[in-house]
Amino acid sequence: MKFKHLFSASVFGLALMSTPAFADEIKDFPNVLNLKAAPTEEIYGSYQTNKYNHFSDLGAWHGYYLPEQNQKQLLGGFAGPMIIAEEYPLNLSDSINKIQIKNTKTKKVYDLSKTKMTMNAYPGHLEQVYSNKDFDLTLKLIFATKRTALIQTTITNKTSKKLPLQLSWTGKVFDHIKQGDSKTPLGQKLKATKDGVQVSFKEERQTWNYFMTDEVRYTIAHKDAVKTSVKGNHYTSTMKKPVVIAPKGKFQTETAESYTFTKKEEAKEASQYSKLFHQPARYFGENEKRWQKYLDKSLHSYSDKKYKNVAVKSIETLTTNWKSAAGAIKHDGIVPSTSYKWFVGMWSWDTWKEASAVAQFDGELAKNSVRSLFDYQIQKDDKVRPQDEGAIIDAIFFNQDASRGGDGGNWNERNSKPALASWVVWNIYQKTKDTSFLREMYPKLVSYHEWWYRNRDHNKNGLCEYGSMVSDANYDVDDRGNKTFNDDAVIEAAAWESGMDNAPRFDKNGIGVDDSGVKVLTNKDAKGNVVGYSINQESVDLNAYLYDEKVTLGKIAKVIGKGQDAKRWNKEAEELAKKIQTKMFDKNTGYFYDLQILPNGKDKLLVNRGRGPEGWIPLFAKAATYEQARSVRNIMMAPTEFNTFMPLPTVSASSPAFAPSKYWRGPVWMDQALFGVEGLSRYGYYTDAKRLSAKLIDNADGLTGDKSIRENYNPLTGEGLHTANFSWSAAAFYTLYQNNLFK
Repeated sequence: MKFKHLFSASVFGLALMSTPAFADEIKDFPNVLNLKAAPTEEIYGSYQTNKYNHFSDLGAWHGYYLPEQNQKQLLGGFAGPMIIAEEYPLNLSDSINKIQIKNTKTKKVYDLSKTKMTMNAYPGHLEQVYSNKDFDLTLKLIFATKRTALIQTTITNKTSKKLPLQLSWTGKVFDHIKQGDSKTPLGQKLKATKDGVQVSFKEERQTWNYFMTDEVRYTIAHKDAVKTSVKGNHYTSTMKKPVVIAPKGKFQTETAESYTFTKKEEAKEASQYSKLFHQPARYFGENEKRWQKYLDKSLHSYSDKKYKNVAVKSIETLTTNWKSAAGAIKHDGIVPSTSYKWFVGMWSWDTWKEASAVAQFDGELAKNSVRSLFDYQIQKDDKVRPQDEGAIIDAIFFNQDASRGGDGGNWNERNSKPALASWVVWNIYQKTKDTSFLREMYPKLVSYHEWWYRNRDHNKNGLCEYGSMVSDANYDVDDRGNKTFNDDAVIEAAAWESGMDNAPRFDKNGIGVDDSGVKVLTNKDAKGNVVGYSINQESVDLNAYLYDEKVTLGKIAKVIGKGQDAKRWNKEAEELAKKIQTKMFDKNTGYFYDLQILPNGKDKLLVNRGRGPEGWIPLFAKAATYEQARSVRNIMMAPTEFNTFMPLPTVSASSPAFAPSKYWRGPVWMDQALFGVEGLSRYGYYTDAKRLSAKLIDNADGLTGDKSIRENYNPLTGEGLHTANFSWSAAAFYTLYQNNLFK
């Protein structure tokens, strides 16, 4: 009966896990992502992206690589670490903590480069094994806390005699970071401690390059008593007592490596070292249990190994980009990429998409990710922008900007992002069944939803536009301090608010002779106060998202016992769906488009600006009629339009604006591709959805191999573009695997 039950489940595409006897295990997934590296002071390669992939976990702000086996100077330790200087990644060392083993009887220092080496990156831990005729050396690294990595060193005596050894650890730290011809001193200092060594730093506040305070510490602590000597940027910690390993016996010790931002964090981590050292089995066991749970909740027993590898790589990417509360960030969340200089912050719509996927295997992380942005939801008594009550800002970072009393430059309140917050909250509820989370979020979601209609519906016709908050960034300032309003800045903010930064539909001059181009409209409240700006086009994707939000708010209201609210949301959803269906769909071309607001109060469909993913978002939101969906489906599946080698590009292949490697003017962005696939599925086109899912996964360069998940992809070749280890692409691939690949 057991096997019959499993077979039936597979036929109907249910995501059941296999029985324990056939369960996928951590050991089955070594090196799905290549983590081997030879780090230097210059962390970035092309596109200001880390040359190498790294491993991190539990929201730590540092990470490690596996050493390149042909780099003798790295062997015996984990390469790195990579640390985040509040907002910017850098390599602190090439290999900060390498073991050296000396035979006290023969006086021989073992050369690890002459051993048989195995380097593996498994889900949740790194492992190195060095073997020679005398011993096996195993190094295993996990993250035990949000600030501390735990390294277990095991030496197994392979001989029939006692093996007398002197153990020491050595390393160096870089004294600067390099970017091209530019060098930034780290102001670092090494200090010997009673159980190891510690790195401190000088205060340095470079808004666009490097942040550091004099409280930051990188600490290495050993379980066994050591004596440390420091010379400049180098150190050596030697065990005070030699080790004698019995014939065929083992010696085991542990080392903790912590990266902390404050004295309070430093003290907290130091207070836990004793437990880490005396109960290592507990921490390694908890790590294995957590990661096995991730796999059990994610992997389908009936899927091919290569697709399982993609799902595992997606999980690893998301967890490496997990960052715990620090600085201005109050809840754990996921950044777009810790590999890219400018992406170590939390964007709102990135977070919604990432959390939606993460909810499948870690509901608490998903909920906290959402909270991290809502921590900064604008309140009615806000000192900076009270007119934006309810809004969720674009991006939060370790440091707030000057308007909030901080010295950060990446923090962005100039715009919001597409309305997907209710969607992610509902998706998290679907996985966790946590009604208290719905109650917590519902009033916040309502406030955010209402902001759109108060501050981004210029003509109050129930169709919203992308735009900009009131912001100093919308002005040019001359040498005398005189301000001039800059329409281009508002148009840029509106494009950012859409998430599709340089899409053709936001080209200022428009396309074609009858296109008046993108104009800026000023939005005012009933008293005549400026509350924001819109551009002169009602975007179909935004309004489809808002339709879905109304439907979802209705579902949430029903679950938490607010029946009257549910009726209101359902009524509003019906009204908005009619507007989308009747005003934003062009029967001649069979596709949805943005609607331009004309000076005479009329409107015009922007068919002339070409087709992009905005036109299939009504399918994702299920705001289209079935007849409209069929027409859109035909365009999506046409090889001359969107069914390219890697399908669903951001501009149709037939468009004169199509540029396959130019950000939002052609490359495949996996979030929009996912929305397209799920839109087809929601209208019953399961075969199409499955075929597109397979093409997206199979044709993304290196995805089923050991290459990183990229920010976007060339639709004609599958080449990975722009930055690496990109979270929302990982979330999209994971969701395709979960929901669409096997339907």
